Amino acid sequence: MFAPAEALIAELHAETPATRRVLERVPADKLSWRPHPKSLSAGQLAQHVASIPGAMARMAQLDGLDMATRNVEYATCDSVPAALATLDASVAAAREFLAGLDEAHARSPWKMTFGDREIFTIPRIGVMRTMGLNHWYHHRGEPVVYLRLLDFPVPMGYGQSADENPFPQPAA
Repeated sequence: MFAPAEALIAELHAETPATRRVLERVPADKLSWRPHPKSLSAGQLAQHVASIPGAMARMAQLDGLDMATRNVEYATCDSVPAALATLDASVAAAREFLAGLDEAHARSPWKMTFGDREIFTIPRIGVMRTMGLNHWYHHRGEPVVYLRLLDFPVPMGYGQSADENPFPQPAA
């Protein structure tokens, strides 16, 4: 397997549990809540976070994307279990795409445009790094803010949060 794709698969597996913990905490009775009229609802955001790896894998299979024709509607989420099922399918799709990449296809150009104007061209593997994983981490932070605003416990990410400590203090 192409080593950079193998590294992204390992990262995908390492990051999925943190994403799952965040999505599991989204309150089922707050899926329609939004912190601001311009913000996604908690359910839309959960669905978006859950779907990013698979959506980026599908996008990376194309030769590019014209942002002028992109649908900007965000799917709603009926339930937290539905978002978790989406996450499982999404991660599996990303893993499958990355596992099938050979070096030539991984390094082949992928182009983002807006109509006739080129925004950027990057290697296909870069789509998964920047628009896939980095984009995923960025959006994963948003429901954490929603949780805090709603006064729900924030799960640990890369160590303790203000609400969870995986490193308990010894009894005095």
